[in-house]
Amino acid sequence: MTTAIHRRVDALRAGRDPSFVARLGSGWAVLGERQFLPGYCLLLADPVVATLNDLAGEARAAFLGDITALGDAVLAATGALRVNYAIFGNLEPALHAHVIPRFHDEPAELRTAHPWAYDWGAAPAFDPEQHRDLRDRIHAALGHAAKARAP
Repeated sequence: MTTAIHRRVDALRAGRDPSFVARLGSGWAVLGERQFLPGYCLLLADPVVATLNDLAGEARAAFLGDITALGDAVLAATGALRVNYAIFGNLEPALHAHVIPRFHDEPAELRTAHPWAYDWGAAPAFDPEQHRDLRDRIHAALGHAAKARAP
């Protein structure tokens, strides 16, 4: 099965995805296609597997460690209060994790709601120029500990 995650990982491998943040040990950190909250990122497993349960031992630990390293970087780069983490795979059945910064100035009705309560269709689309500084700050925050490197 080929999913949007497979296609995006292929584009990242080829250096054709402008949302690239960093190559981590377990996959690719990217900015989300919709920046409904500034700094929303994903970690895409590479090699692509269907679920977290398809990883064992060190590979599973690496993916989970990379999620938290990305979350730490998003916190540092955005000044968010906290980060929400989500792994579903229901719509795109390939392992990817959502890393979602949460801010004190979110609208009151959304501040404690799950991130999917936002109107993603109305959210700003990722733009390579507009989001360059944000992407670069997250990349820099990952630093050596996350083994970030450009493709």
